Amino acid sequence: MPRTPSIQVRDLEKTFTLHHQGGITLPVLERVSFEVGTGDCLVLAGPSGTGKSTLLRCLYGNYLASAGSIRVRDGDHWTELTQAPEQTILRLRRDVIGYVSQFLRVIPRVTTLDVVAEPLRQSGVAPNDARDTAAAMLARLNVPERLWGLPPATFSGGEQQRVNIARGLIGGHPILLLDEPTASLDADNRAVVVSLIRDAMAAGRCLIGIFHDEAVRAAVATQTLSISPIVAPQTAAQPAYA
Repeated sequence: MPRTPSIQVRDLEKTFTLHHQGGITLPVLERVSFEVGTGDCLVLAGPSGTGKSTLLRCLYGNYLASAGSIRVRDGDHWTELTQAPEQTILRLRRDVIGYVSQFLRVIPRVTTLDVVAEPLRQSGVAPNDARDTAAAMLARLNVPERLWGLPPATFSGGEQQRVNIARGLIGGHPILLLDEPTASLDADNRAVVVSLIRDAMAAGRCLIGIFHDEAVRAAVATQTLSISPIVAPQTAAQPAYA
């Protein structure tokens, strides 16, 4: 069954300028191109430090690409993310592009149930319905009910990560970016996350993710994009060594 494209990336590049080190430029991504559609999960592969997380941040609009194109399907039309104004990027994050980072960032003293329910409330779901859906998601991810009324800032790393995953998945964004979502989880909870990812794919969502666990990658990937380190060109001042 043919996939409907959800995101198209062409010749994407990202270079950082280190102003505190005399303006040295650090190229991280070079001519990255791919297309991902509904029901797909693109796994980003490659050694640590090759720019996989940087790529996700470019796709989310946190980093401005240095060159190239990022086209995002927004309903019946396409939006060029690299040229979109801030208001458009914020709307896309609310309605189109979800993101599960490695770290949970929340407002202190807000309960876990409300943290997870917030994306639904932002999209117009009634508060009680949003909380009911959040409770079901937390239960599926084995977050104990005794924790739901507490702020998640004091939880263990694995508990915080499950709250993070619940919050990221619950909004139903057509495009979902996953940055090491299973890194802090034991085998049983990794299996739950794999099941949730497969459910999202079956529902026609488009996923792009980084997964440290080879078994998880094999279980969810429909495509793999290998990202290699950029080799700086040699100069007379930088001779090659064997």
